[in-house]
Amino acid sequence: MSLIERAVARLNEERAAADVSSPPAPTAGPGAERRTSIEAFADRLDAGASDEVALADDEPREREAVMRGTAPPVAPNAARPVEREPVRIHLEGLRARGMVVPNGPATQSAHEFRVIKRPLLGNAFGRHGQAPVRNGKRIMVTSAFPGEGKSFTSVNLAMSIAAERDHGVLLIDADVARPTIPRELGIHADVGLMDWLIDGGPDLSQLVLPTNVETLSLLPAGRHDQHATEWLASEAMGRLLDELSKRYPDCVLIFDSPPLLVTTEARVLASYMGQIVMVVESGRTPQEAVTQALSTIESNEIVGLVLNKARNIESNGYYQGYGYGYGYGAAGSS
Repeated sequence: MSLIERAVARLNEERAAADVSSPPAPTAGPGAERRTSIEAFADRLDAGASDEVALADDEPREREAVMRGTAPPVAPNAARPVEREPVRIHLEGLRARGMVVPNGPATQSAHEFRVIKRPLLGNAFGRHGQAPVRNGKRIMVTSAFPGEGKSFTSVNLAMSIAAERDHGVLLIDADVARPTIPRELGIHADVGLMDWLIDGGPDLSQLVLPTNVETLSLLPAGRHDQHATEWLASEAMGRLLDELSKRYPDCVLIFDSPPLLVTTEARVLASYMGQIVMVVESGRTPQEAVTQALSTIESNEIVGLVLNKARNIESNGYYQGYGYGYGYGAAGSS
């Protein structure tokens, strides 16, 4: 017997019982409300409502709305995907500090980073009929020691690539112990790379930050963890890189890495990279430190050297006391 038939039979039984006892006509009360409820429910069933709904005297109106297809929208506090607002980088402030900004004026630093990025982009996407190098879109920027300008270089390189017409760039703060990219850009960020590794891969759309530079996005370092090296060496890191490559196929991934001679994280990161840019501070980084740092990444075939703060290179006034030279070749070359 179907649920409709059971409801009608139950209604007829109650009516038959009322006829036998022949009581006075009932005034409005609980019995009348019950019959009204049963009749209304039978009407809904006849109208095609699901036979999975249980017969109940006090069925909520929300269930009736669902049955009739008139349920209200999801509650405002329910989880739902939201479009991220771009974080605003103060481009004029960066330009005033001598940094590259897309569509900015033709400064000496802008010219120098064009020189630096050309071989990197050629390796990443192929050039002169040659195929791209393996993992060439993954570029790690590092140094031997802190304070030599690697984060400054990472931001400028990312901004220069963001000016390209055919490629975007994702700047990743992989210096998880001492993240500096948010400070360089004047923004605030709480979650990022480490949260993805530790929490088992949350949606990247909740971690990658779009910016007011349309072709530039950011992946912050995220929360601090004392086992950062192990997380970076884990299978989760490999999955993250695969996911980034799939989601951003036309983007260059710039990793601002820890210094090579201070932590072990940079050496682990280097194993995932197709290209490495090593920043050397002119007049400060000892030659033996450069040689030692290069020896830690000798398995990488493509390593470029950027000479930072070279004072014998002329400046246009925006970049006082800074200059860049770029050396390109195999790891271990001086």
